Amino acid sequence: MSAHHHINYIELPARDMAAMKAFYSQVFGWSYEDYGPQYAAIIGAGIDGGLDADAGARGPSDQGALVIFLSEDLEASLAAIVKAGGGVTVPIFDFPGGRRFHFTDPSGNELAIWTKL
Repeated sequence: MSAHHHINYIELPARDMAAMKAFYSQVFGWSYEDYGPQYAAIIGAGIDGGLDADAGARGPSDQGALVIFLSEDLEASLAAIVKAGGGVTVPIFDFPGGRRFHFTDPSGNELAIWTKL
């Protein structure tokens, strides 16, 4: 199958690189390859991506595209987010075929996690 028009890379703006790395490592088990102090490539997310702390980069987003993670245990994912210091912006809700919640990371990016019914 062609990779044409598939999501290839996701960058999350980072106000505090250390806090972002710690948060995503604790919640999802990600590791990183640093490319200087302002950029870290994400390893282990299931898709290529990076954390971008460049002063000229756009700020966190709660209005743009929503990155949604899949979870096999939604309540455990929610607990991990809260324990790591994330904020829950939309509590768990049901929708046809699944359940999900939204959260913010240490830089204020809004993301979501869902699970299948």
